[in-house]
Amino acid sequence: MSGLDIRQVPVLNDNYVYLIHDVQSGKTACVDPAVAGPVIDAANKLGWTISHILVTHPHYDHTDGIPEIVEAFGSVVYGNRHDFGQIPKCDHGVLDGDLIELGGTTARVMEVPGHTKNHLAYSFDAENAVFVGDTLFSLGCGRLFGGSATQMWNSLKKLRDLPTQTQVYCAHEYTNANADFALSIDPDNADLQARADEVIRLREQGRSTVPSTLEQEVRTNPFLRCDIPAFKTMLGMADREAEEVFAEIRSRKDRF
Repeated sequence: MSGLDIRQVPVLNDNYVYLIHDVQSGKTACVDPAVAGPVIDAANKLGWTISHILVTHPHYDHTDGIPEIVEAFGSVVYGNRHDFGQIPKCDHGVLDGDLIELGGTTARVMEVPGHTKNHLAYSFDAENAVFVGDTLFSLGCGRLFGGSATQMWNSLKKLRDLPTQTQVYCAHEYTNANADFALSIDPDNADLQARADEVIRLREQGRSTVPSTLEQEVRTNPFLRCDIPAFKTMLGMADREAEEVFAEIRSRKDRF
């Protein structure tokens, strides 16, 4: 049984902030607090003290809540060492492979550039849970604001190499729109069709579509399939490198 109790806090229009509670020690991490109020309220209702704040990248809708949460709980803030000056109240600059102890469990830092130059993910390997910010979405991936298509493709492969049962916690509820695009380029994918139908049902019920599993994403997310020969052939790009395929479909998504 997992030693983590993970709660999703919806904020703004489509953001998700996560509270990660280590049951054994009582330590609680918060991932990407876009705002403070709802996050503090959620923690207080649960009787949790936010001891850690894990930041994937310094965009405002992932960091604006940090100062107030630090003031409320005395939280320690972690972010990419190269983004240190851009993250409010950042105490610890971390890099790929660093380990962050959260009571009885450990988060492994993964550098996954592409959406931004220094984007991070946090993998709780023992619990098969990864917090990916805006690198990987359910049925999609982040736009390229600070990194290159090659960097993003390599980051997605890095995440794809995690165990298939890994639960993928992304930072936005974009799945419905992502499904529309995915079906436009991969219409005969039965797994994708089933996932798109599921997404519609979940949203009609006011429910979240994340987390998803990595296995589900590998079967359905076009941005993870750019090196699959049949997928490349379907796109008319059989002789192209995977990063070129990725760049093409990312460009199509930007215009969709």
